[in-house]
Amino acid sequence: MKAFRLDELEAERAANEGAYLQFLRERNMSVGLYALDAGDQDPQSPHAQDEVYMVVSGRAAITVGDETTDVGRGSVVYVPAGVTHRFHHISEDLRVLVVFSPPES
Repeated sequence: MKAFRLDELEAERAANEGAYLQFLRERNMSVGLYALDAGDQDPQSPHAQDEVYMVVSGRAAITVGDETTDVGRGSVVYVPAGVTHRFHHISEDLRVLVVFSPPES
């Protein structure tokens, strides 16, 4: 078993001064913590993997392809591989668990 605590992952991510911390990588998936502070711009470009976002805290909007929705704690969003997507209008610091399948390259 591998078990993680979000507060420890957030501390490690912050210590590494990056917006993204991959903390699990297995044969068929990888998982990371993505952080954007209120007012930040999301620099993402499409990924070669399917991905699922689960918002653990914060508020924002996300656009996937030509669809936009508001997200907050508890929101889950699926993004197919190769589709343009971006968080925006980040009104509260956003912390998101990201699952890539297959694992992010």
